[in-house]
Amino acid sequence: MTAPTCSGLQAAGIAAGLKKNGQPDLGLIYSETTASAAAVFTRNVVQAAPVMLDRQRIQSGRCRAIVVNSGNANCCNGENGMRDAIATSAAVARALNVPEDEVLVASTGVIGQPLPIERVTGAVPALVADLSGDGFERLAAAIMTTDTEPKCLHRQGRIGDRTFNLVAVAKGAGMIRPDMATMLCFAVTDAAIEAVLLDAMLHRAVDQSFNRITIDGDTSTNDTAILLANGSSGAVVNNVAAQAVFQALLDAMLLDLAKWLVRDGEGANKLVEVRVQGAGSDEEARRIADTVANSPLVKTALFGEDANWGRILGAAGRAGVTFDPARTDLYFDDVRMVAAGVGCGAEAEAAATAVLKQPELKITLDLNAGAGAASVLTCDFSLEYVRINADYRS
Repeated sequence: MTAPTCSGLQAAGIAAGLKKNGQPDLGLIYSETTASAAAVFTRNVVQAAPVMLDRQRIQSGRCRAIVVNSGNANCCNGENGMRDAIATSAAVARALNVPEDEVLVASTGVIGQPLPIERVTGAVPALVADLSGDGFERLAAAIMTTDTEPKCLHRQGRIGDRTFNLVAVAKGAGMIRPDMATMLCFAVTDAAIEAVLLDAMLHRAVDQSFNRITIDGDTSTNDTAILLANGSSGAVVNNVAAQAVFQALLDAMLLDLAKWLVRDGEGANKLVEVRVQGAGSDEEARRIADTVANSPLVKTALFGEDANWGRILGAAGRAGVTFDPARTDLYFDDVRMVAAGVGCGAEAEAAATAVLKQPELKITLDLNAGAGAASVLTCDFSLEYVRINADYRS
């Protein structure tokens, strides 16, 4: 299979000694020309130093490089954390001969431990030497924490007579919940897009993908999604038709990555779409879907392949939305488990149990009260999730 590439953009991933297991832990993206840049960050009040630094720098709408480390979150380290984030960007800027304020920084890993900055800056020459047009898969491996596999996708689109590329990498397997979902994502395109439009397009795509997934209901301090557009392909997004083409490709790619993150969630065995329809508004549907998708009782029932529909209705009922249980229907895929608030019996439960044995399924809650609808992607809670998070720091 051909490695993902994007003209005028290079990537790298190496081991700098930040992880105890010696796996790759330092990555880099480099744009050969100044790229338009947009980003979405965590809404958690506790934020890592790289997030705070990038919030300042992204306001220019320009970027030449993104440097990211795994194995250490560089969060809750006080002034030293910001100093180390700036030192990281400065080392990369010098090595690439680019403006320091056009270098963005990201980190992921354990919170509250000092970043071994000498290892990071000392590895920058080797990191820059590793840059290549086909390096995005190495980058994807370097940003992993508890992920079981690197996540990298490549798509192509066409605007007029020009073909453009879109490449994205992502990581995240735990501490995942909307409010920008807890993860890192770096996407690049060789289409030309002004920064203001790029920002609007990224926010829309994130709202429909990374903001609709949950693994454990926890948000992180380091969530970052960055999108760069350097225009090297000659394809220009400068009208409604071109914008529609690019937006559709971006939406689909980030949704595919979001599903991949949930499918690879810590200890996850099932990818489950929780859809609520027939609500009074989309917002009410979203609140119910989010409550059901984050319910530990629902998620443990999914792990046990137990069609315990009472847990789903119980979770829906505490979402802070008024609805009539006596009008509510519930489906596992196409199997109706509940009709007008009443269970459909043993035969339906047996059919629903068969659905639950699938690796991917949909739970649909129809309130039959309006046109509002929303979906959230979730997974099961397994014993492996507890094991991973019980000794994460060790």
